[in-house]
Amino acid sequence: QVQLVESGGGLVQAVGSLRLSCVASGRTFSNNVMGWCPQAPGKEREFVAAIDWSSRTRYADSVKGRFTISRTNAKNTVYLQMNSLKPEDTAAYYCAAAYFVTTIPNDVNNWGQGTQVTVSS
Repeated sequence: QVQLVESGGGLVQAVGSLRLSCVASGRTFSNNVMGWCPQAPGKEREFVAAIDWSSRTRYADSVKGRFTISRTNAKNTVYLQMNSLKPEDTAAYYCAAAYFVTTIPNDVNNWGQGTQVTVSS
């Protein structure tokens, strides 16, 4: 079992930046695919970014060029650098641990508790 704790959310103006962090504890972090999934009120949780054990990345089209996912295995931490934020990026952002990039968010082993990101216009 992997426990995930997110941080770094907050209120930011449009075109601003935030960096989210997710610290993992428990089972070996370096073997997990890690991802970020926002969920806005009344909407389903969706995929925006994932990174595998060799740091290969995948992004949703809506965030390509704006968001960057990275990981530091020595610190059991995955990051999401969010630039050029838009009001439509407003959501609770959840960290996920999974076996495969392509299964996020439908088949995830562990979720964090979420961190709120609010982008004002």
